[in-house]
Amino acid sequence: MAYDPGAIDATLAAAVGDEPGLIAELREAFLDSAKRGLKALASTNDPEAWRSAALRLKGLAASFGAVRLMALAQEAADSPAGDPGVLRKLQRAVERL
Repeated sequence: MAYDPGAIDATLAAAVGDEPGLIAELREAFLDSAKRGLKALASTNDPEAWRSAALRLKGLAASFGAVRLMALAQEAADSPAGDPGVLRKLQRAVERL
């Protein structure tokens, strides 16, 4: 599954039109939210809290067209709480945003 760096911008442009400043602001808000979601995952070993945080991150990713992040968040939801391998994958995906 390849990372598509233009997917988020294309999704935002479709929603708000040709407004580069607004697109940049929304992209930054998305990135901040994704980082908070990753932090929520990293800070819990409780299975219910883990799954809930993963599904929130998946929904966020879906809203912005971040397909790779969405798939990884689903992988996290299906994994044991605190899975270090999944956390590493998510961290890399968020860093690439």
